[in-house]
Amino acid sequence: MASSLAEKIRETLEPLVGSVLTDVSLDLESKRLGKTPDTLEQTDLLQFAANLEQQLRLVVGPSVAHTAARKVAAIE
Repeated sequence: MASSLAEKIRETLEPLVGSVLTDVSLDLESKRLGKTPDTLEQTDLLQFAANLEQQLRLVVGPSVAHTAARKVAAIE
């Protein structure tokens, strides 16, 4: 079962980048932090968002990547 934080990230990203890219991004960026989506914590969000923006930039462009990162960083 996914953590509530992972679900919030998923709900934030899916409208912007779609479900497939959301799932890939959630897994990849969690691994970069040495975690799984289920073990992400609130304190991980700023670094997660920074890494996410870099990763998404090539796929969806800088504007969407920035918006996605900003929205993820603002999750409470």
